[in-house]
Amino acid sequence: MKVDPRGQRFTAALTSIVLVAVLLTGNWVLLAAQAMVFAIGVFFGLRRHPYGLLYAGLVRPRLSPPAELEDEAPPRFAQGVGLAFALVGVAGYSLGLGWLGIAATAFALGAAFLNAVFGFCLGCEMFLIIKRVIPKSFSEEVP
Repeated sequence: MKVDPRGQRFTAALTSIVLVAVLLTGNWVLLAAQAMVFAIGVFFGLRRHPYGLLYAGLVRPRLSPPAELEDEAPPRFAQGVGLAFALVGVAGYSLGLGWLGIAATAFALGAAFLNAVFGFCLGCEMFLIIKRVIPKSFSEEVP
């Protein structure tokens, strides 16, 4: 499936706002809500992602068609990376390890900010590197 890359930047901007709010308040419930948003993107696809739905309904109709679409797999993987950091952050905050919650949230914020402001998707780049390094199928190598 192909997606509008402008939607990914919009999603990253909203994610950045939520993660800044988490860092300012230390509210692990808000971080848990963001983790749920990431999980929806990972498990149900970017077209069902809550921020993607906002983009599709409110923003994209006001824009010209995208110059090109991109494959959904890299940004979906990036949502999985965000989910992992959010879950570590929730665990840190809820277990009284504020330093862990802050660190995990800050890493997620850094990646979201890079995408929102510069259009550089760190998780997408990780996906492409992993795809090049790991063989397509281990069964092809085993006799």
